[in-house]
Amino acid sequence: MNDQRELSVAERLSAIDAAIADAARRAGRDPEDITRIVVTKFHPVSLVRELYALGVREFGENRQQELSAKSDALREESERSGFDDLRWHFIGQAQTNKAGQIRRAAHAVHSVDRPRIADALDRVADGGASLDVLLQINLTDDPGRGGVAPAELEQLAEHVLGLPTLRLRGVMAVAPLDEDPASAFARVHDYAARLRAVAPEADWISAGMTGDFAEAIAAGATHLRIGSAITGPRPAQG
Repeated sequence: MNDQRELSVAERLSAIDAAIADAARRAGRDPEDITRIVVTKFHPVSLVRELYALGVREFGENRQQELSAKSDALREESERSGFDDLRWHFIGQAQTNKAGQIRRAAHAVHSVDRPRIADALDRVADGGASLDVLLQINLTDDPGRGGVAPAELEQLAEHVLGLPTLRLRGVMAVAPLDEDPASAFARVHDYAARLRAVAPEADWISAGMTGDFAEAIAAGATHLRIGSAITGPRPAQG
């Protein structure tokens, strides 16, 4: 995994999937119960096409502009090239004034952390399927970081449950850089249990990235957000 520049996308994908399966088995879990989301931040839509051809169906984006651009490009191609079963996960910080664009492009939003963004996503619904949403939890003491404070988790959950076009699916969190990932994800596991007491069907746990997905799997993560370990180094930004 240290020679990413020399490996093909297919080889990197295969190596990560094997590592995920190994981590799942060590945790006594079925690898089939874990969804691997490939984060294509800063990469061109051509990489999404390549990954789709390799069997990837779950993709993630941090920025609304990129999410919309890639979603629109593939939607225009879908009649002749497929992509109908491709799912976009928005995993970045959501802004209320971008709610319409996010909702049009995303199948799931992992970063609902306050009533205002939940209300905005509900308000821009234009018929069709409900939007899957997860509650992002702040694992730090910094209120400026994204995520709802753990003490306010149930209150936010009750608010989201009252919005007719949103489907509450679970929790999302990012392990702090200054904390052992296993410790951080153990707390996420507990928060997820608290959420299920309010919303029994909200059983997704979106946690774990390239450097800590094994610890996340051990703590019960159902969705992993993997970027450069699969996509390779991000292209230089001009």
